[in-house]
Amino acid sequence: QVQLVESGGGLVQAGGSLKLSCAASGRSVGIYARGWFRQAPGKEREFVAAISFNSGTTRYADSVKGRFTISKDNAKNTVYLQMNSLKPEDTAVYYCAAGTTTVSVTTAPSSWGQGTQVTVSS
Repeated sequence: QVQLVESGGGLVQAGGSLKLSCAASGRSVGIYARGWFRQAPGKEREFVAAISFNSGTTRYADSVKGRFTISKDNAKNTVYLQMNSLKPEDTAVYYCAAGTTTVSVTTAPSSWGQGTQVTVSS
């Protein structure tokens, strides 16, 4: 099973930026997509963005379109989430996920990372 490790979280003021990274290791057979989810206190985990390692196709939640950008480095087996114009409501634990396609990683990821905290102060 693939292991996912997130990094890059932290505290930032509203309007600021952060870049998260998700590095993968281990068995990744059949894993062709990676995604980001987030979970705020008292709320359910929600989809944020996804990307296909083969085609580069991306998907975004409406709440982050135009502000967040997901990208990949195939050589490093790493996915990034550039977050700009951050808002207090973006505060959450951000999780990396892996799956077969950008659709399946959105609905039923096969692997999860441990999460990284992002806090946006007003």
